[in-house]
Amino acid sequence: MSPADGVRATWLGHASVLLDIGGIRLLTDPLLRPRLGPLRRRHDLPVHRHVDAVDAVLLSHLHHDHADLPSLRRLGDVPVVTEPSNVAWLDKHRLGVGDGASDDWHSIAPGVEVLLVRADHEARPMPHRPNGATGMLVRGGGVVVWFAGDTSLHPDMHLLPQLAGAPIDLALLPVGGWGPRLSPGHMGPQEAAEAAVRSGARHVLPIHYGTLHPSGWPTSRLAWTTDPGHRFADDLRAVSDAVAHVPAVGGAVTIRAPR
Repeated sequence: MSPADGVRATWLGHASVLLDIGGIRLLTDPLLRPRLGPLRRRHDLPVHRHVDAVDAVLLSHLHHDHADLPSLRRLGDVPVVTEPSNVAWLDKHRLGVGDGASDDWHSIAPGVEVLLVRADHEARPMPHRPNGATGMLVRGGGVVVWFAGDTSLHPDMHLLPQLAGAPIDLALLPVGGWGPRLSPGHMGPQEAAEAAVRSGARHVLPIHYGTLHPSGWPTSRLAWTTDPGHRFADDLRAVSDAVAHVPAVGGAVTIRAPR
Protein backbone atom coordinates (compact mmCIF):
# COMPACT_ATOMS: atom_id res chain seq x y z
CA MET A 1 0.00 0.00 0.00
CA SER A 2 1.42 3.41 -0.89
CA PRO A 3 1.58 6.12 1.81
CA ALA A 4 -1.54 7.87 0.46
CA ASP A 5 -3.69 4.78 0.01
CA GLY A 6 -5.52 4.82 3.35
CA VAL A 7 -5.35 2.14 6.04
CA ARG A 8 -5.28 -1.65 6.11
CA ALA A 9 -6.51 -3.02 9.44
CA THR A 10 -5.89 -6.65 10.36
CA TRP A 11 -7.77 -7.94 13.41
CA LEU A 12 -5.52 -10.31 15.38
CA GLY A 13 -8.18 -11.05 18.01
CA HIS A 14 -9.55 -9.32 21.11
CA ALA A 15 -8.26 -5.69 21.06
CA SER A 16 -5.17 -6.37 18.92
CA VAL A 17 -5.31 -4.72 15.50
CA LEU A 18 -2.40 -4.22 13.12
CA LEU A 19 -2.78 -0.90 11.30
CA ASP A 20 -0.78 -0.30 8.13
CA ILE A 21 -1.25 3.42 7.65
CA GLY A 22 0.91 5.77 5.64
CA GLY A 23 3.45 2.96 5.23
CA ILE A 24 3.80 2.65 9.04
CA ARG A 25 2.71 -0.41 11.05
CA LEU A 26 0.99 0.23 14.38
CA LEU A 27 -0.23 -2.51 16.72
CA THR A 28 -2.97 -1.89 19.28
CA ASP A 29 -3.04 -3.64 22.68
CA PRO A 30 -0.97 -6.69 21.68
CA LEU A 31 -2.03 -10.09 23.01
CA LEU A 32 0.09 -12.64 21.14
CA ARG A 33 -0.31 -15.89 23.06
CA PRO A 34 -3.02 -18.52 23.52
CA ARG A 35 -3.60 -18.12 27.25
CA LEU A 36 -3.61 -15.33 29.80
CA GLY A 37 -4.01 -16.38 33.42
CA PRO A 38 -7.54 -17.82 33.75
CA LEU A 39 -8.43 -16.82 30.19
CA ARG A 40 -7.98 -18.97 27.10
CA ARG A 41 -8.05 -18.12 23.43
CA ARG A 42 -10.60 -20.05 21.41
CA HIS A 43 -8.84 -23.18 20.20
CA ASP A 44 -10.13 -22.69 16.64
CA LEU A 45 -8.44 -19.29 16.21
CA PRO A 46 -4.99 -18.52 14.81
CA VAL A 47 -2.44 -17.24 17.34
CA HIS A 48 -0.28 -14.47 15.91
CA ARG A 49 2.77 -15.10 18.10
CA HIS A 50 5.07 -12.98 15.93
CA VAL A 51 4.24 -9.67 14.30
CA ASP A 52 7.16 -8.45 12.23
CA ALA A 53 8.40 -4.88 11.79
CA VAL A 54 6.01 -3.04 14.09
CA ASP A 55 6.87 0.66 14.18
CA ALA A 56 4.93 1.48 17.37
CA VAL A 57 2.44 0.05 19.86
CA LEU A 58 -0.75 1.90 20.81
CA LEU A 59 -1.57 0.86 24.38
CA SER A 60 -5.00 1.92 25.62
CA HIS A 61 -4.62 0.84 29.27
CA LEU A 62 -2.85 -1.68 31.49
CA HIS A 63 -5.46 -4.36 32.16
CA HIS A 64 -3.80 -7.70 31.51
CA ASP A 65 -5.85 -8.51 28.41
CA HIS A 66 -4.54 -5.29 26.82
CA ALA A 67 -1.03 -4.86 28.26
CA ASP A 68 0.42 -8.37 28.30
CA LEU A 69 4.11 -8.22 29.23
CA PRO A 70 5.25 -11.35 27.33
CA SER A 71 3.51 -10.08 24.19
CA LEU A 72 5.01 -6.60 24.53
CA ARG A 73 8.49 -8.02 25.06
CA ARG A 74 8.08 -10.27 22.04
CA LEU A 75 7.81 -7.16 19.85
CA GLY A 76 11.27 -5.94 20.81
CA ASP A 77 12.34 -2.38 21.49
CA VAL A 78 9.53 -0.45 19.80
CA PRO A 79 7.94 2.83 20.94
CA VAL A 80 4.81 2.50 23.04
CA VAL A 81 2.26 5.32 23.06
CA THR A 82 -0.05 5.37 26.08
CA GLU A 83 -1.67 7.54 28.73
CA PRO A 84 0.95 9.55 30.70
CA SER A 85 0.39 7.85 34.07
CA ASN A 86 1.31 4.48 32.50
CA VAL A 87 4.75 5.56 31.30
CA ALA A 88 6.60 4.87 34.57
CA TRP A 89 5.26 1.29 34.60
CA LEU A 90 6.51 0.74 31.06
CA ASP A 91 9.88 2.19 31.97
CA LYS A 92 10.10 -0.08 35.02
CA HIS A 93 9.65 -3.09 32.74
CA ARG A 94 12.15 -1.70 30.22
CA LEU A 95 9.70 -1.35 27.38
CA GLY A 96 10.25 1.31 24.74
CA VAL A 97 8.03 4.32 25.34
CA GLY A 98 6.84 6.94 22.90
CA ASP A 99 5.23 10.20 24.02
CA GLY A 100 2.76 10.12 26.90
CA ALA A 101 1.70 13.74 26.37
CA SER A 102 -2.07 13.90 25.97
CA ASP A 103 -2.60 17.46 24.78
CA ASP A 104 -0.97 17.41 21.36
CA TRP A 105 -0.32 15.19 18.37
CA HIS A 106 2.64 12.82 18.67
CA SER A 107 4.59 12.05 15.50
CA ILE A 108 5.23 8.35 14.97
CA ALA A 109 6.89 8.88 11.59
CA PRO A 110 6.70 11.53 8.89
CA GLY A 111 3.04 11.80 7.91
CA VAL A 112 1.68 9.58 10.72
CA GLU A 113 0.68 11.00 14.10
CA VAL A 114 -1.35 10.04 17.18
CA LEU A 115 -3.49 12.06 19.59
CA LEU A 116 -4.68 10.69 22.94
CA VAL A 117 -8.42 11.18 23.48
CA ARG A 118 -10.92 10.49 26.21
CA ALA A 119 -11.83 6.97 27.28
CA ASP A 120 -14.02 6.29 30.34
CA HIS A 121 -12.81 3.03 31.84
CA GLU A 122 -12.56 3.19 35.62
CA ALA A 123 -13.98 -0.25 36.36
CA ARG A 124 -11.76 -2.92 37.92
CA PRO A 125 -8.90 -0.67 39.13
CA MET A 126 -5.65 -2.55 39.67
CA PRO A 127 -3.55 -1.94 42.79
CA HIS A 128 -0.33 -3.12 41.13
CA ARG A 129 -0.53 -1.19 37.84
CA PRO A 130 -1.47 2.40 36.96
CA ASN A 131 -5.04 2.79 35.78
CA GLY A 132 -4.68 5.43 33.07
CA ALA A 133 -6.99 4.73 30.12
CA THR A 134 -7.07 6.45 26.76
CA GLY A 135 -8.44 6.25 23.27
CA MET A 136 -6.41 7.41 20.29
CA LEU A 137 -6.84 9.18 17.00
CA VAL A 138 -4.39 8.28 14.26
CA ARG A 139 -3.86 10.46 11.17
CA GLY A 140 -1.95 9.30 8.12
CA GLY A 141 -2.34 7.97 4.62
CA GLY A 142 -5.10 10.48 4.00
CA VAL A 143 -7.39 8.91 6.63
CA VAL A 144 -8.28 9.20 10.32
CA VAL A 145 -8.61 6.13 12.56
CA TRP A 146 -10.19 6.16 16.02
CA PHE A 147 -9.01 3.41 18.36
CA ALA A 148 -11.51 3.71 21.20
CA GLY A 149 -9.72 1.46 23.69
CA ASP A 150 -12.01 0.22 26.45
CA THR A 151 -14.63 2.82 27.25
CA SER A 152 -18.24 3.46 28.04
CA LEU A 153 -20.24 5.98 26.03
CA HIS A 154 -19.37 9.60 26.76
CA PRO A 155 -20.37 12.94 25.23
CA ASP A 156 -16.89 13.85 23.96
CA MET A 157 -17.28 11.31 21.16
CA HIS A 158 -19.05 14.07 19.25
CA LEU A 159 -15.81 16.07 19.34
CA LEU A 160 -13.58 13.51 17.65
CA PRO A 161 -13.89 14.84 14.06
CA GLN A 162 -13.14 18.33 15.37
CA LEU A 163 -10.06 17.07 17.22
CA ALA A 164 -8.92 15.16 14.13
CA GLY A 165 -9.58 18.05 11.78
CA ALA A 166 -11.38 15.61 9.48
CA PRO A 167 -14.12 12.95 9.56
CA ILE A 168 -13.39 9.58 11.20
CA ASP A 169 -12.78 7.12 8.37
CA LEU A 170 -12.40 3.98 10.50
CA ALA A 171 -13.38 3.36 14.13
CA LEU A 172 -12.08 0.38 16.10
CA LEU A 173 -14.88 -0.11 18.65
CA PRO A 174 -15.16 -2.67 21.45
CA VAL A 175 -18.45 -4.56 21.33
CA GLY A 176 -18.05 -7.34 23.90
CA GLY A 177 -15.59 -8.89 26.33
CA TRP A 178 -14.08 -12.12 27.61
CA GLY A 179 -17.17 -13.17 29.55
CA PRO A 180 -20.88 -13.49 28.72
CA ARG A 181 -21.66 -10.32 30.73
CA LEU A 182 -19.95 -6.92 30.54
CA SER A 183 -18.71 -4.98 33.54
CA PRO A 184 -19.06 -1.17 33.70
CA GLY A 185 -16.70 0.79 31.50
CA HIS A 186 -17.36 -1.30 28.39
CA MET A 187 -19.64 -1.10 25.38
CA GLY A 188 -21.87 -3.79 23.97
CA PRO A 189 -23.13 -3.84 20.38
CA GLN A 190 -25.88 -1.27 20.90
CA GLU A 191 -23.62 1.18 22.74
CA ALA A 192 -20.90 0.77 20.11
CA ALA A 193 -23.43 1.58 17.38
CA GLU A 194 -24.30 4.77 19.26
CA ALA A 195 -20.57 5.56 19.55
CA ALA A 196 -20.28 5.23 15.78
CA VAL A 197 -23.17 7.66 15.36
CA ARG A 198 -21.69 10.17 17.80
CA SER A 199 -18.28 10.10 16.11
CA GLY A 200 -19.67 10.13 12.58
CA ALA A 201 -17.42 7.22 11.60
CA ARG A 202 -17.65 6.09 7.96
CA HIS A 203 -16.49 2.53 8.65
CA VAL A 204 -16.32 0.46 11.85
CA LEU A 205 -14.31 -2.62 12.80
CA PRO A 206 -15.75 -4.25 15.95
CA ILE A 207 -13.12 -5.58 18.36
CA HIS A 208 -12.80 -6.87 21.95
CA TYR A 209 -14.98 -9.93 21.42
CA GLY A 210 -14.90 -13.38 19.84
CA THR A 211 -11.50 -14.40 21.17
CA LEU A 212 -11.10 -15.08 24.91
CA HIS A 213 -13.13 -17.09 27.38
CA PRO A 214 -12.65 -18.30 30.97
CA SER A 215 -10.68 -21.52 31.32
CA GLY A 216 -12.87 -24.61 31.52
CA TRP A 217 -15.79 -23.11 29.62
CA PRO A 218 -17.38 -25.84 27.46
CA THR A 219 -16.33 -25.43 23.82
CA SER A 220 -19.89 -26.25 22.74
CA ARG A 221 -21.15 -23.14 24.57
CA LEU A 222 -19.02 -20.37 23.09
CA ALA A 223 -21.57 -18.70 20.81
CA TRP A 224 -21.65 -15.75 23.23
CA THR A 225 -18.06 -14.94 22.22
CA THR A 226 -18.89 -14.31 18.56
CA ASP A 227 -22.49 -13.06 18.75
CA PRO A 228 -21.59 -9.43 19.58
CA GLY A 229 -19.95 -8.82 16.19
CA HIS A 230 -23.03 -9.88 14.24
CA ARG A 231 -25.38 -8.07 16.62
CA PHE A 232 -23.28 -4.95 16.21
CA ALA A 233 -23.64 -5.05 12.43
CA ASP A 234 -27.43 -5.21 12.82
CA ASP A 235 -27.52 -2.48 15.46
CA LEU A 236 -25.33 -0.18 13.37
CA ARG A 237 -27.45 -0.71 10.28
CA ALA A 238 -30.52 0.41 12.25
CA VAL A 239 -29.06 3.79 13.25
CA SER A 240 -26.37 4.76 10.73
CA ASP A 241 -25.17 4.56 7.15
CA ALA A 242 -21.69 3.62 8.41
CA VAL A 243 -20.31 0.31 7.14
CA ALA A 244 -19.61 -2.46 9.65
CA HIS A 245 -16.73 -4.77 8.74
CA VAL A 246 -16.88 -8.06 10.65
CA PRO A 247 -13.91 -10.18 9.52
CA ALA A 248 -12.81 -13.42 11.12
CA VAL A 249 -9.81 -13.24 13.41
CA GLY A 250 -6.81 -12.77 11.13
CA GLY A 251 -8.92 -11.05 8.49
CA ALA A 252 -8.21 -7.58 7.14
CA VAL A 253 -10.14 -4.62 5.78
CA THR A 254 -8.78 -1.76 3.67
CA ILE A 255 -10.27 1.71 3.89
CA ARG A 256 -9.17 4.07 1.12
CA ALA A 257 -8.71 7.78 1.58
CA PRO A 258 -11.88 9.66 0.61
CA ARG A 259 -11.71 11.46 -2.73
